[in-house]
Amino acid sequence: MAGGMRGVNPRQMQRTMRSMGIQQTQIADVTEVIIRTKTQDILITNPEVLCIEMKGSKSYQVTGTEQVLPAGSVGVETAVEASFPAEDIELVMSQTKCDRDKAVKALTACDGQPAEAIVKIMSGE
Repeated sequence: MAGGMRGVNPRQMQRTMRSMGIQQTQIADVTEVIIRTKTQDILITNPEVLCIEMKGSKSYQVTGTEQVLPAGSVGVETAVEASFPAEDIELVMSQTKCDRDKAVKALTACDGQPAEAIVKIMSGE
């Protein structure tokens, strides 16, 4: 059949997968995925993660923005910083005259909201 899966009803596909013992679950609120190898760290930001479970085994499908870095270069702070747009970090820094570390900490405390982070720093919290 030419065209592969064209014309397949998504509900019918889900029912067929369930009957075969395959379950798919979207994992909510994932902020980043880090894959570490001996030679590199692969940081995926803005990810969408789908867990596929079949016969007691789980597989994960990850899509998002990939950044390949040397092994060990993605630490907690780098990973947290990468989860915020560079423009937001720069905005907080320019408005408060603070350093990058303080801007990232404020954004982390304010769930990534630049305006709230600026107010937090300006009020001395």
